[in-house]
Amino acid sequence: MGLMSFMKEAGEKLFGRGEAKAAQEAVAAAPTPETVAALSKAAGDAIVGYVNAQGLPGDKLDVGFDAPSATVTVAGALDDQGTKEKVLLCCGNVAGVEKVNDMITVSTPAPQAKYHMVVSGDNLSKIAKTYYGDANKYPVIFEANKPMLSHPDKIYPGQALRIPPL
Repeated sequence: MGLMSFMKEAGEKLFGRGEAKAAQEAVAAAPTPETVAALSKAAGDAIVGYVNAQGLPGDKLDVGFDAPSATVTVAGALDDQGTKEKVLLCCGNVAGVEKVNDMITVSTPAPQAKYHMVVSGDNLSKIAKTYYGDANKYPVIFEANKPMLSHPDKIYPGQALRIPPL
């Protein structure tokens, strides 16, 4: 549990469409407490939808977004550490999110993964060499970040990746 930092400008662009976009426009036009609350709710709902779309149990969690601080708070209980870490990455790898406040508990604790912030020039082999000492271990990182990663070559600067222990 704790606070994780992410790059606010990088990630899945969820807030530029639907209710979240309308709420953003309302805040830009008239930043009242009501419009900020509407933006926060719409953004939180968009994040839950994204988590669910990744095949993760977003509906089991209480996900809230605080627009002024760009912070997502996630609370609830999940079965395992890997699922928890994937949910946290889904919440953080969203454009407009700067921090994720982890309030999730797991019923089957396991060693926590490390996290790697992708920089320009990174690839999974280079990252595997750094963390595991073997570039050929990149499939471990790829599998640990599914379904957020659809292909080992599709990572981008600013993206946070889960690096599980071997």
